[in-house]
Amino acid sequence: MNSEQQIVDYFHHFHAHPEVSWREVETTKKLAAIMTELGVKHHTFPDVTGLIAEIGEGPEVIAMRADMDALWQEVDGTLQANHSCGHDANMAMVLGALLYLKDETLTKRVRFIFQPAEELGNGSLSMIERGAIDEVSQLYGVHLRPIEELPFGQVTPALHHGSGIFLRGKIQGVDAHGARPHQGKNAIDVIAAIHQFVKSIYFSPFESYSAKLTHIQTGGDSLNIIPGAAKFALDVRSQSNGLMIELQQKISDGLTAIAKLHDVEITFEWTDYTPAAEVSETAMHIADAAIRQTLGDEATAPPIQTTGADDFHFYTIKKPELHAAMIGIGADLTPGLHHPMMNFNLKALDIGARVLANIAKHK
Repeated sequence: MNSEQQIVDYFHHFHAHPEVSWREVETTKKLAAIMTELGVKHHTFPDVTGLIAEIGEGPEVIAMRADMDALWQEVDGTLQANHSCGHDANMAMVLGALLYLKDETLTKRVRFIFQPAEELGNGSLSMIERGAIDEVSQLYGVHLRPIEELPFGQVTPALHHGSGIFLRGKIQGVDAHGARPHQGKNAIDVIAAIHQFVKSIYFSPFESYSAKLTHIQTGGDSLNIIPGAAKFALDVRSQSNGLMIELQQKISDGLTAIAKLHDVEITFEWTDYTPAAEVSETAMHIADAAIRQTLGDEATAPPIQTTGADDFHFYTIKKPELHAAMIGIGADLTPGLHHPMMNFNLKALDIGARVLANIAKHK
């Protein structure tokens, strides 16, 4: 079997066996089995999913990272794990780079990091704590891009992701009979106020940002009870880490004011923070050269600013001297990332693998 077909086969396996964050047990076992079959040094961890492998010899270490986890979402009416963000493709492309490199005479070490729990925004921290980027001078990630960002055949040397965080909150008011609303403190009224508030937050339009309700849970089966309690969540994003701090403060102050206005208790916490990209010019130029070598000048797209977030950027936050960039692969991906029926051109997998391999061979 040639490498291109093997890469597609890897993708089909991972796509058919999705596992959500921190539960990528069988995925880790499959990756370990592949490494054993290829005769590649690797190790796993007793307390967390994920795998690190390495080939080559020499003092310099560069690394490639693939995320492993799937989303939990409704597909054809059924809640299930689903690889609608393309992490199955990311694993296949990084494995493909390994296939193209394993028989090369390398004057450096190439490390392959298969990371859990990107969707929760903190899996990279678990790999950092376990030495994934020790001795590493350059780090490259890879991700398929939706068609509106990048068509098939185009590859960008850098994705400038934004920052993202979730707010999880609870409202505690007072239940009331539907005929006596004056006796209660309606949590739905508070939710409506929160919704209107987040839609009225404004900063400079020259930097993208957003805040929106993504979860509401309140009330029971009895329709004549006005609910006093509710749970809610916000998804908050900004293109820079500085603006994210301002957004969090604005929202925190607003929720405090809404609680006072409605005479209810609102408690909340910020979770699963993901920093905005800190892209290395050095890594971006190396990636750019590899794309041109692999596909030609006409296929090399400029860096892309995207509103999505990725915990890949914790690697550079925690190790500022690390030269890192995430490569974006055009794949005619539709309808979009995180759509339950996400689909793309499978020929993009080999393109990504060959670009990564050429990055590793860069002198």
